[in-house]
Amino acid sequence: MPKPLPSEHTSRTNRVAGTGNDLKAFLPTTKKELELRGWDYVDVILFSGDAYIDHPSFGAAVLGRVLEAEGYRVAIVPQPDWHGDFRDFKKLGRPRLFFGVSPGAMDSMVNKYTANRRLRSEDAYSPDGRHDMRPEYPSIVYTKILKQLFPDVPVVLGGIEASLRRLTHYDYWQDRLRPSILLDSGADMIIYGMGELPIVELAQRIKNGQPLKDIKQTVWLLKEKDIPGGITQDDIVLNSHELCLQDRKAYTQNFRHIEEQSNMLEPHRILQPIGKSYVVVNVPYPPMTTEQLDRSYDLPYTRLPHPKYRGKRIPAYEMIKFSVCLHRGCFGGCAFCTISAHQGKFIANRSKESILREVRQITQMPDFRGYLSDLGGPSANMYGMHGRDQAICKKCKKPSCIHPRVCPNLNHDHGPLLDIYHAVDALPGIKKSFIGSGVRYDLLLHRSNDQVANANAERYTRELIEHHVSGRLKVAPEHTSDRVLSVMRKPSFKQFYEFKRIFDKINREVGLKQQIIPYFISSHPGCTEEDMAELAVLTKDLNFQLEQVQDFTPTPMTVATEIFYSGFHPYTLEPLFTAKSPAEKLRQRMFFFWYKPEERGRILSALRRMGREDLIQKLYPSGIGQKNKKPRAQKHKFRNN
Repeated sequence: MPKPLPSEHTSRTNRVAGTGNDLKAFLPTTKKELELRGWDYVDVILFSGDAYIDHPSFGAAVLGRVLEAEGYRVAIVPQPDWHGDFRDFKKLGRPRLFFGVSPGAMDSMVNKYTANRRLRSEDAYSPDGRHDMRPEYPSIVYTKILKQLFPDVPVVLGGIEASLRRLTHYDYWQDRLRPSILLDSGADMIIYGMGELPIVELAQRIKNGQPLKDIKQTVWLLKEKDIPGGITQDDIVLNSHELCLQDRKAYTQNFRHIEEQSNMLEPHRILQPIGKSYVVVNVPYPPMTTEQLDRSYDLPYTRLPHPKYRGKRIPAYEMIKFSVCLHRGCFGGCAFCTISAHQGKFIANRSKESILREVRQITQMPDFRGYLSDLGGPSANMYGMHGRDQAICKKCKKPSCIHPRVCPNLNHDHGPLLDIYHAVDALPGIKKSFIGSGVRYDLLLHRSNDQVANANAERYTRELIEHHVSGRLKVAPEHTSDRVLSVMRKPSFKQFYEFKRIFDKINREVGLKQQIIPYFISSHPGCTEEDMAELAVLTKDLNFQLEQVQDFTPTPMTVATEIFYSGFHPYTLEPLFTAKSPAEKLRQRMFFFWYKPEERGRILSALRRMGREDLIQKLYPSGIGQKNKKPRAQKHKFRNN
């Protein structure tokens, strides 16, 4: 059991109700704050590329609080200045146990650049959205500085950037394969995935002088003689980094093993040769239990930015300050998504009691006006879902429980989630709770032999639409072509038609005028220019005008990225077309904007070149020689990646 929190800490209630100006309510970030606590040493120092927000949505705060609850002295250095004399890296001195390094809540390159490699309009995790608060690849930059200053202190990488770069990976921004980030950074080890359990074990073992290399959910660079237990028949040995550099098919073959092991209840250890060493990926911890997850979320967060940011706007915090995460994990297995690679496909659920405790904390925040922005998770409506027969789940390697069809072993009951919604909405101080996370409508439409689950899916759908939509409901069909959707591991577009029909019907019945917000992706592997032309026609028929869309961004450790780089699907090794050049991408992207006069000429030329004159009349029925009037249509803003 964890040790009790040190007596110097104020109560959770006092923290939330206070102004957030009490420095001792936060983990220390400066020498002065160490002195306020009377500390003459620190056990662990965490370096983060994000601003320090003491909230359970931000990894550095979570891991800091978890270690604190075990009795360790923890400090955080947010967004250290990596120029000049490195004073931010030296100001707290040498920790007794280790340095932890993370780029922040997002991969630093996705955070900084769009799919077209253009600078984003703002850094959502920096004060006032500033762009100059973190370097590219902070995991590498911070580690090299720390190793220069403190060569004998272990440096542990964590967070999404290191987690997805634990083995040979394709780097879109440099357009090349790179080895495990352990080699590029010089770090001692990686904690991949959600880090609460392994970071506590690591701290305990270092403190007690115990071996470290067999800790679950960690990655090491080792000589063969140093691999714990040696290489065994149970280990999966991947194609070497050197072979991957020479043979794209060998590289993409690796990915199937990596993804399957990331989504198994009883996975195997993975090894990849590089030079005269091996990158050793130890098996992960089992999915966190409800009790373990509750402990993580019940820690005494202030839920506020550090006082150093007083008067500054941190966009990511403004977005989530009145939201509550109900669960972790996602069993959708979408080909372009990294959630399951980081959190796994098995859902870890918080208890209703823990969720209600957090909601009560939010109601005590001075600027809360009664509206929760989100009761959600990676996919809003997967809470409480699991395999009925765990023996079947233990044998399963599939990355998705719902593609190409919903697994008959999946308990898809929305009843527990409805119970939470009702309990939250009954709390004093709550006027409305919204669902801001994406909803899987294929789960809402699915019908099985479980009549209770079927009835609850219908109840949930109506409750969601009537009571939990803030005017606009986000769903993600991603494309209209069933062939492209199959590559994406998404359901047929026919299901979107069905869900929209239900959405519109319920809105009419209760007198609401809400909009459904569909997300679409261009240039995804398997998608052609003609597919995008047909998407334009279908979305026009649905009365949508798409203003901001997502162009596919290759990120490490996704099926789609492996296809983008190698040209082969990792599960079939069959070649698959992908738009790769900027010109190809722009030709696909323009079809989202068929209604804009400046795109009309290019679209007409493209349709004639493709021999699709039939689509010209559908997009421009007023005639190609006349200026087309904009139809009355729903205008939506989408992910601008």
